[in-house]
Amino acid sequence: MFTENLPKLMYGGDYNPEQWPREIWDEDMRLFQIAGVDIVTLNVFSWALNQPDEKTYCFDWLDEMMDKLHAQGIKVCLGTSTAAHPAWMAMRYPDVMLVEYDGRKRKFGRRHNSCPNSPTFRLYSERMARKLAERYMDHPALLLWHVNNEYGLRCYCDNCETAFRMWLHERYGTLEELNRAWYTRFWGHTFYDWNEIVLPSALSEHLSSSNPDDTAFQGISLDYDRFNSDSILACYKLERDAIKDVNPDAVVTTNFQSNGTYKPLNYFKWAKELDVIALDMYPGDDMTPSQMAMRYDLMRGLKGGDPFMLMESCPTQLNWRPRNALKRPGINRLWSYHAVARGADAVMYFQLRRSLGAFEKFHGAMIDHAGHENTRVFRECAQIGSELQQLGDTLLGARSDARAAIVFDWEIWWAIEHSSGLTVDLRYVKEVEKYYEAFYSRNIPVDMIGVETALTDYEIVVAPVLYLLHPGYAARLEHFVEQGGTLVTTTFSGIVGESDLVMPGGYPGELRELLGIWVEEIDAPMEHQRNRVVMTLQLGELEGSYDCGVLCDVVHAEGAEPFAVFERDFYQGFPALTRNRRGSGEAWYVATSPEPSMLSGLIGHLCETCGIQPLLDTPSGVEVSVRVKDGKAFLFLLNHNEAAEEVQIGAGTYVDLLNGTSHEGTLLLTALDVRILAVVNA
Repeated sequence: MFTENLPKLMYGGDYNPEQWPREIWDEDMRLFQIAGVDIVTLNVFSWALNQPDEKTYCFDWLDEMMDKLHAQGIKVCLGTSTAAHPAWMAMRYPDVMLVEYDGRKRKFGRRHNSCPNSPTFRLYSERMARKLAERYMDHPALLLWHVNNEYGLRCYCDNCETAFRMWLHERYGTLEELNRAWYTRFWGHTFYDWNEIVLPSALSEHLSSSNPDDTAFQGISLDYDRFNSDSILACYKLERDAIKDVNPDAVVTTNFQSNGTYKPLNYFKWAKELDVIALDMYPGDDMTPSQMAMRYDLMRGLKGGDPFMLMESCPTQLNWRPRNALKRPGINRLWSYHAVARGADAVMYFQLRRSLGAFEKFHGAMIDHAGHENTRVFRECAQIGSELQQLGDTLLGARSDARAAIVFDWEIWWAIEHSSGLTVDLRYVKEVEKYYEAFYSRNIPVDMIGVETALTDYEIVVAPVLYLLHPGYAARLEHFVEQGGTLVTTTFSGIVGESDLVMPGGYPGELRELLGIWVEEIDAPMEHQRNRVVMTLQLGELEGSYDCGVLCDVVHAEGAEPFAVFERDFYQGFPALTRNRRGSGEAWYVATSPEPSMLSGLIGHLCETCGIQPLLDTPSGVEVSVRVKDGKAFLFLLNHNEAAEEVQIGAGTYVDLLNGTSHEGTLLLTALDVRILAVVNA
């Protein structure tokens, strides 16, 4: 595991010295020392500077900066500079430019503007990565490689269409199998030649000129999503392989964007190709601590619980939202440790010095336009840097294991939101967040896992809206339950197979016997037509009735035991919550999307039944998590409230790693406070 080999919890961020005159560089080195910076990311968008034409490469500025950083004891996360191709490339080789969803071909501009299936882009990006690796493989400042930057987007050009046909041929083998999988006899779509297949876009299968989700042929568009993610991954692997061909021991990564839930890329598949997960985290003003925590846990889950790097965050205000408020005093420190508490072994910013011009000139940075250390933001950053130096390697490689897990799957996400029914109100990530919140609000650790993750380490597995069943997954869930596991799944599960073809024989398809139910119909009420779930049997703290909506299943029990029923409509009295015992375990089915208090009560009951206890009982807004290293547990307390809170920490003596104070019994957290506690005497 890469992060175990770091000297300490790393601290720093993106640095763009090429945007500044050299007299600024030495001043930056002074400020970095004051702030405790020990890692910088260089050379992310410098392709045009490094390669002014097809044959010329100029790395003098980068040589100088690498040496300068090494002299200061600062490590480098070296970018390959390929996130924005040069203007000369776009002019001479038009195939490098993206074609948009609506068929428009881009001209040179912005960034992330390269077609992933462009022969030109692949040739020159691989060549650039190799030349950089040859030049810097032995440089003492080099710590790891940062390929490209925030990969993403979609392209609909002729090269992509040709590549799509080849991808499909490899996946299906024959047109007969492809036609079966895509259900092409609908609307006369039968294909007799591979060249008849076109990309699904606003010009072909999609019903909207602006929404790539809105498609007439879900199987075709789902395969395009898979293909697009694979195409972009192939670009990453080209650069990675070039680097590792020069230096097999190189550590290579790229940064995942959109707070970890970036829809176009299947990050579980990508994670297999990265040496360490790196996340860019820019929470919106409406993002709750629970939603942030879920994304950190997802990043940790991508590689089986290994720590990750917080590759980008912002020490103060952003610039690209309609309104960009300052981070209030204490928030940056709280959110930085939030990432550490959930598995980050590095805290890094975009950016270290604020740009003077163009799109990001008002994007926050450690060093503001004032250019000195006498600012609130710099002082707060320096405090974090000092504390991380104090922590040293104490937490490096520490893990955060759990006995419960939530399944998250990109292909289910794609498939659900391509669906032409049943309701636009069913949003996959939102439903997953509801179940995560049920664990989070009780301070019960939960892992975020993929469909390939082994289930044997868990006692409870929650699989919300398991709409698409991958081959063999129903059998794996059945085995998990029969061996004593507790499964929870929900409405709109077991509906289709991997090609988005409905499984005949009644919902929930291959899960029907395991769950002991048959779903005859699925209602999609309007927003104002809410229903209620009425408990018929008390279940822990669950009693009375609870609001519900989005979807409501008309369920017939086929061996399952109903614990709650619907209160209204023609399916009044039909089961809304069931349990089916199977082997040594049990499978629960939630036939709707209920209010948070019901989910909290259900998860609380199941955890208590399985002997899974909360880490601590805390006031609302006080988060608790734990990381363990060499058998020693480190307890993180984070107060997300703007008022002080008292927390009962239980028996034993604890020492605070950030200030050295000892605590027993109770601990007072000031507003936005952070504590990292180690047990001295249990």
